[in-house]
Amino acid sequence: MSDNGAPPSSSGAAGPGVDARLPAAVHIAGVVLTRMESPPSLACWTGYLPEPADAAGTGTGVSLVIEPATPPDEATLRFAHDVVSRFDVLVDQALVYCRTRLRESHFELTPEELGWLDLPELPLAVPEATVWADRNWAIRFTESRLRLADPHGILVTFNGTQPVDVQGLDEEQ
Repeated sequence: MSDNGAPPSSSGAAGPGVDARLPAAVHIAGVVLTRMESPPSLACWTGYLPEPADAAGTGTGVSLVIEPATPPDEATLRFAHDVVSRFDVLVDQALVYCRTRLRESHFELTPEELGWLDLPELPLAVPEATVWADRNWAIRFTESRLRLADPHGILVTFNGTQPVDVQGLDEEQ
């Protein structure tokens, strides 16, 4: 549902270089996601949550990705609405999950980094969401002091509203 109680929607014509049968924009929980150029096999819309802004003064990014490239169906739009409208709560869930999972030995955190997991505020910031049509989605924390996050951040993958995996994003991913 949009902020005025209307269901999430898609609208508009595609711009140059973008498949004309795909909407130019999707409206989800008061956020306008604009169709981005992408490989022909997938469709991607991106926008920004209006508030709160991160420390750099930019909004939190949200993307909707559908593969193969088709217009988003009603179920996908409703799921994306649930993620966007509960984003702060879901970020908190991801942080709790990271606090626990990152202690596992295979993440190879240093003693100093393990100590950071005990701080009231984890060294993870600037969350972005990517929602896929299959009800999987992820939060990528784009900034972190953890070596594991170098250079592209830490990704927490969800199935529905439950975090199910965490990984550092390196050059290969």
